[in-house]
Amino acid sequence: MTDTVAPTAGPGRLVLLTTSHRVAPGLLSWPAWQALRSADEVLCPDPGHPQLPYLREAGITVEHAAPSGRELVDRAAGGRTVLVIPAADGDPALTDELARLAGSGRLRMPDLELLPASYDLPGARLLDLVQVMDRIRAECPWSGTRTGEGLVKYLIEEAYELVEAIEDGDRAAYLEELGDVLLQVVFHARIAQDDPEEPFSIDDVAGALVDKLIRRHPHVFGTETAHTPEEVKEHWLRTKAAEKRRSSVTEGVPLDQPALALAAKLAGRVRAAGLDVPPPPADDADLGDRLLALAALAERQGVDPESALRAAARRYRAAVRSAEAAARPE
Repeated sequence: MTDTVAPTAGPGRLVLLTTSHRVAPGLLSWPAWQALRSADEVLCPDPGHPQLPYLREAGITVEHAAPSGRELVDRAAGGRTVLVIPAADGDPALTDELARLAGSGRLRMPDLELLPASYDLPGARLLDLVQVMDRIRAECPWSGTRTGEGLVKYLIEEAYELVEAIEDGDRAAYLEELGDVLLQVVFHARIAQDDPEEPFSIDDVAGALVDKLIRRHPHVFGTETAHTPEEVKEHWLRTKAAEKRRSSVTEGVPLDQPALALAAKLAGRVRAAGLDVPPPPADDADLGDRLLALAALAERQGVDPESALRAAARRYRAAVRSAEAAARPE
């Protein structure tokens, strides 16, 4: 007769359940709910974790505990499944400790699993931006006293810096300057939220923009069709004219924009409306009329006169630097 040896229980399973604070609590993936219901223990070190009320409502018992990595290994011994819901930052100290224990080779480690329970949707980091802006507005002595009027110069500066990054083809600067322009939008909306008479928030800004985009793209969200960029532009101008109910094609053209861009915009509005209002004769005595005529010509040819002049100025700057270099003694 031979003795039989009972099989030893396995080292168990340790699950770290990660969630996103940018997704509404309770919206967890099906694998996450399965893991929560099948676990022998569910631990959460944060008694104020936003998921807890929804877990309790679902009948999940959660123990408020913050065990070390070694303690978690011991709890999982004997083939048990221990599930941990870390804090919002993911508890890097705990994961580092578990990695050290696994690398030491001195412990029989449980099966380790990192289970994402919710995922960020595209644009989710914008929620972080709004929260950061709220805190800066409340706690920063400089930001807390700014007005929309006082930020105008920064908005213009950031827009020009973005244009320069685009024209230089600098991708890193392109990303950074887009963020700086976005900051101006969020900052202005946050200031507007504090207005005592006509407040609005970043949600109002985004909502109005979404509604406008849907209205002006009936070929995407409606029943109309458009197969060329020209047809798309026609839809845009037609719906815009119906919305604004303007009495003149010149309404809505900001006069404070750069002069060449202003001239080209006016010429484009006139041409699109089919009006017979040619620019003044390009008399040699009137430099402004000559510039206006050139801007109108550029618009007809599909060239942005502001960009064309800026490109010419860049070439001129390069020529100046070459002449300076040639004039320097070796």
